Amino acid sequence: MGKVFGKSKATAALTVTATEAKTRFGPLLETAIGGGSVVITKHNTPKAVLLSMAEYEALGGSRPPDLRALSGEFDSLVARLQTPRNRKALKSAFDATPKELGRLAVANQRRRG
Repeated sequence: MGKVFGKSKATAALTVTATEAKTRFGPLLETAIGGGSVVITKHNTPKAVLLSMAEYEALGGSRPPDLRALSGEFDSLVARLQTPRNRKALKSAFDATPKELGRLAVANQRRRG
């Protein structure tokens, strides 16, 4: 069985090898569901952690996208692209020859350093 890695309020976190995680997945999953954590190592190096969904969400994972914020961001980007200056620049880019595009790319790279 794995070593005790650290302490959690629910249960002690375990460290197990990847091979052990494969062969004992059921009990390790129950440990995670119960509030514990399981550190999975490969070649004695921690590579992954098995934890409950509650712990994962508390860490900021699996948040549903905020559609209002995304919609507002999209509308803002579209509005910025609709200016006369940007329309002219876009038309110039589509009308440019490959040689002109290459020259502009080199000039832009030089400006950026």
